[in-house]
Amino acid sequence: MSWKHGHGAGRRGYHHGNLREALIKAALNLIAEKGPAGFTFAEAARAAGVSPAAPYRHFRDRDALLADVARRGFERFEAELAQAWNDGRPDSLGALHNVGRAYLAFARTEPAYYSAMFESGVAPDTDADLRQAGDRAFNVLRKASDALRAELPERSRPPALMMSLHIWALAHGIASLFGRGDAAQRKLPMPSEDLLEAGVLVYLQGLGLGGDPTG
Repeated sequence: MSWKHGHGAGRRGYHHGNLREALIKAALNLIAEKGPAGFTFAEAARAAGVSPAAPYRHFRDRDALLADVARRGFERFEAELAQAWNDGRPDSLGALHNVGRAYLAFARTEPAYYSAMFESGVAPDTDADLRQAGDRAFNVLRKASDALRAELPERSRPPALMMSLHIWALAHGIASLFGRGDAAQRKLPMPSEDLLEAGVLVYLQGLGLGGDPTG
């Protein structure tokens, strides 16, 4: 950041080199410290080292700032899930377990992003970019679910979207309860990855995975 002199004697105008990035960083730090609902727009400005009015150059309000943080989180999330899925290699089930581990790893290593994405109270439909980023991340789970669904006996295949939502709910529940990287993590007498893998296997076996493929 830098100070630039105005044309009048004694006048100074404040210029921040990258205000948007500074505000994003400040918001992430405040989320980590206080949670996504625990700070004001003015506090984010102060943490970024700018005046209370400065953030309005980029964000209409605090929710818009949180939406941008969440969008960036979903973009990172999608990239990590897609890398774990690896186009279903080495096989669909193994790749799905890799996606589950990546899901838990993100919740553990990026707790501020994770909170902004899922706990900020910002409705995805209020921001088109946020909604699209969230949809792209979910689509990785959808691809994985579709691949596993194709291996189930036809008579026991749930609707594709329903299966995706079941697996998402299982992964998200375990991540939120036992795989967090903040003080809200519950203790578990086993690695959270093992719990998720066992839960997915029980779910898939209940649908007939490993049974007679002809039904």
